[in-house]
Amino acid sequence: MDATRDRQHPTLVPEVGEDEALDAYSRVVTTVAERVAPSVASLRLRPRRDGRPGGAGSAVVLTPDGYLLTSAHVVATADRGAALFTDGRETSFEVVGRDNLSDLAVVRVDAGHLPAARLGDAERLKVGQLVVAIGNALGFAGSVTAGVVSALGRSLPTRDGAVSRFVENVIQTDAALNPGNSGGALVDARGCLVGVNTAVAGIGLGLAVPVDATTLTIIAALIADGRYRRAYLGIAGGARPLPPRARDELGAEAGVEVVQVVPGSPAAVAGVRVEDIVVAVDDEPVGDVAHLQHVLAGDRIGRPVTLRVIRDGRLMQLSATPAELTGG
Repeated sequence: MDATRDRQHPTLVPEVGEDEALDAYSRVVTTVAERVAPSVASLRLRPRRDGRPGGAGSAVVLTPDGYLLTSAHVVATADRGAALFTDGRETSFEVVGRDNLSDLAVVRVDAGHLPAARLGDAERLKVGQLVVAIGNALGFAGSVTAGVVSALGRSLPTRDGAVSRFVENVIQTDAALNPGNSGGALVDARGCLVGVNTAVAGIGLGLAVPVDATTLTIIAALIADGRYRRAYLGIAGGARPLPPRARDELGAEAGVEVVQVVPGSPAAVAGVRVEDIVVAVDDEPVGDVAHLQHVLAGDRIGRPVTLRVIRDGRLMQLSATPAELTGG
């Protein structure tokens, strides 16, 4: 009787293999973790001269011959340290270059044949998209957390001495980040690096510097020259919609309204005034501060540029010679 009942009413949860039990979400996360974790190192900095610990963080392998990407604040207190990989290898590293205003740094380890991470493009991310964070959370190397892109286009304030700046288009995620995650990888469902984890802004709120065209330019400069050069005009401002007449004439929706001009700066010498709206630099449109910062690349330092500005409703041109932005 019992045997008959068992045949008529088979168990509701049949036994399945471990692979079959994994749902689609889990399969993505486990696959990404297996693929990317070997490319993420735990960084340990040498103790400070005053005897205090040197700190720790994470880094992502950029090239097989030993270049790794991390956060500038991770290596702010030391130029050397040790890198530990998930396969048990430990090797020394030295800082090749850092850029505090983007919170990015490049280090090089004394090792070769490393598994480089595949680079993605943060500009293709969408809110709600699955992302995976891998790093050295609280000193536990190879820690993996998953979540979604909570928001895009955030701004992260950074400082280099007396100079402050905003990193634009920062990625906000709810993937759990903890101290030690900084410099680690934020990857998409394909295992491509889309961000460098940089800050914990609150419970369930982490921030990552995007990996995009601007970031890759900075990384290339750090590897080649040890620093990234920026042109400096000496204005502060924000995006402002253009008047209808200017929109029609320029074919643009917005510009950068000047709210402050630094005395003695290139902008001040050029005659830029508060309430001017900068709409282009050398005929390259600038619709917001991020565009303006992108246009002011290092190759414009010391070279006269033409600023197109709207003043009192009229379009005019000013000549300015950007200086190099330096900390201190």
